[in-house]
Amino acid sequence: MNDAPETLRPGDIVQLTDPKGRHHTLVLEVGRVFHTHKGALAHDDMIGRSEGIVVTSTGGTSYVVLRSLLEDFVLAMPRGAAVIYPKEAARIVMAAGLRPGSSVMEAGAGSGALTCSLLNAVGPTGKVVSCERRPDFADVARANVARWFQGTPSWWELRVGDLAEVGGEGTFDAMVLDLLDPWEHLTTAAHLVRPGGVLICYVATTTQLSRTAEALRAAGAWTEPRAEESLVRTWHLEGLAVRPDHRMIGHTAFLLITRRLAPGTVLPPRRTRPAKGAYGESSASP
Repeated sequence: MNDAPETLRPGDIVQLTDPKGRHHTLVLEVGRVFHTHKGALAHDDMIGRSEGIVVTSTGGTSYVVLRSLLEDFVLAMPRGAAVIYPKEAARIVMAAGLRPGSSVMEAGAGSGALTCSLLNAVGPTGKVVSCERRPDFADVARANVARWFQGTPSWWELRVGDLAEVGGEGTFDAMVLDLLDPWEHLTTAAHLVRPGGVLICYVATTTQLSRTAEALRAAGAWTEPRAEESLVRTWHLEGLAVRPDHRMIGHTAFLLITRRLAPGTVLPPRRTRPAKGAYGESSASP
């Protein structure tokens, strides 16, 4: 998105927060009215004013008005597929080493949540290519990205079809596989990710995690994979009553992170020994 202007304007995505901390996300439009169970709010009462103001509904409830951050937008966006949560998106951007000018491909655009983070990270001098197998999901992703950026970014390309068919040619600094079977696409990934580039596989279950890790090791084109998950726990703050909240954002997915070896490189043997029985009682240790 462009730098935010001083005053709110039509097309801005704003978040309204009531005294109980509940959020409402809306796009400002001239003449529209936002209805809540606590009364109505006219968009015109916000347009042309500074963000950070407080507006009052016809029912007497006050709301703080701020432009939405990408985190707010992702959690409220229309969904086709489940979204990649901000906590994983932030880790993906960092682990992939993305910066302005980087090139990255994602397979499994879903609802476009991660796409927005990737586009923000690489900026107009970079490149993001998203591959989505399902046309209906692609439509949702396209609409969400256009909504957040107030138009389709020139540095984004959305391809509809299977990764093996639409991945095409080119060299990328990083690739993200958000697929049910990432192990089936490692050959394509090795073809597209430059030596030293980063591959991140986003998987939900330990079965997927194990199978993908073993496939990466067997492929011989990648460094030893690293697995992680992110947990976010908020805290209750009320005077001296400072304690963890009763609810937290726990497991949503695993990230499996590895880097592309130079062609022909043979990875040195692993020094660590697998736990007894890790590969089955009758299997030899790798």
